[in-house]
Amino acid sequence: MAIIYISVGSNINAEYHVCAGIKALRELYGDITTSIVYESDAVGFEGDNFYNLVVKVTVDDDVETVVINLRIIEDNFNRDRSGPKFSSRTLDLDLLLYDDLILNKPHLELPRGEITKNAFVLLPLSELAAELLHPIEKKSIGQLWREYDKASQKLWPIEISC
Repeated sequence: MAIIYISVGSNINAEYHVCAGIKALRELYGDITTSIVYESDAVGFEGDNFYNLVVKVTVDDDVETVVINLRIIEDNFNRDRSGPKFSSRTLDLDLLLYDDLILNKPHLELPRGEITKNAFVLLPLSELAAELLHPIEKKSIGQLWREYDKASQKLWPIEISC
């Protein structure tokens, strides 16, 4: 069994797609733990605001199976992969951590680089795993959040009804 963390995000009909993503993850994996949902400006392009959160799950699946399952869920909600990397998303599910596994493959980087680069990933992850040691940085997720330049990306908690 492995403990994994998944970022969930959307900026197209965001509340619907975030809730649908959470529901799909519950149907697939059973019991999940979710962070607070945050709203933030689009990063890297002009677009509608994003809703983001992080989900903690215990899985029996290997890492490749998890990634395939996340892609299937995204595809079920019409995720368009033909556009630029930074663009609007119906549903974005990214595997952030799979236990303390370190991978650097063309299709999979673990831990995911966005953990240390984006407040909308790091803050909700720190809510669920403040004491967890980042496998590469060798600092706790909580410490990484405390050291993060919070003025660089604004985000604010929101309530949604899932």
